[in-house]
Amino acid sequence: MQQQDTDSIIGINWGSSNLRAYLIGADGQILDAYEAPAGVATLDRDGMAAAADAIRARWPHAGHAYAAGMIGSNVGWVDAGYVECPAGAATVAQSLVRTQIGGLSLSIVPGMACVRPIDGAPDVMRGEETELLGLLRGGNVDPDAIVALPGTHTKWIQLSDGRVESFMTSMSGELFDRLASGGLLASVLEGPGEPGPAFAEGVRAAANGTLGLGALLFGVRARMIRGALPRDQTSSYLRGLLAGAEIADALALFPALRSASVPLVGSGPVTRLYQAALAELGIAAHTVASAEAVVRGFSAIHAIANTPR
Repeated sequence: MQQQDTDSIIGINWGSSNLRAYLIGADGQILDAYEAPAGVATLDRDGMAAAADAIRARWPHAGHAYAAGMIGSNVGWVDAGYVECPAGAATVAQSLVRTQIGGLSLSIVPGMACVRPIDGAPDVMRGEETELLGLLRGGNVDPDAIVALPGTHTKWIQLSDGRVESFMTSMSGELFDRLASGGLLASVLEGPGEPGPAFAEGVRAAANGTLGLGALLFGVRARMIRGALPRDQTSSYLRGLLAGAEIADALALFPALRSASVPLVGSGPVTRLYQAALAELGIAAHTVASAEAVVRGFSAIHAIANTPR
């Protein structure tokens, strides 16, 4: 733990399962970090207050605090709502919700909501908007880029002139976790799944094939039983199927993805999977650490929120 002054701020990425907090200097650099398995899905209000008190005790001299993620949802501390897309950093910063959790005064970042023009369907995100704003603040992304945030619920986002135009959420990560933990496929899956020949084959089968994902998923078991897929490659093949089907959906929604260079924001293992899947389909991508993006996002929100209008 480091000494700090009131020019530093606190940024909290507070999700369903985990809490990740950062002490951020005036120059936007991380001075200290703290992580706990204290997601809002595991805590009642007293537990949330205790978690916030632990952060304040760790950084007692820090200035303003911000939180993003499920803490601002209808199952969190207070519902911070959504800003409607298209929206950028200014809209988000002007829609912060001030509150007090335990002994910590903070501003909660709203989520984003869109209606996708191509299919007229609604979608929502909460937490990822702060990573996106940080990616844009870093200045190394095209203001009209297509961005992916791989994870349990992967987001594919179309930026336009530095604002979020529309996006798509895919549950591929959750699907893998649930298929691996129970049901028919759990008995044949082995290992976490990683890039390689079986993964690439799965990507191609789902992205270019004529059958839907339901039939392809059962094929994981059938292929293993018939000797066409070694047991130790089943998880990799399944990961490939899920990623390939997801990228096919993203291509249908955002055709410009075919010639894009995609920033992948997230943790190392999952972004490497998506980078390999995109490469298999001839699409360039590069990775950006989630912590780096979210800290820049909090810094951007702080700067805009404290600029006199």
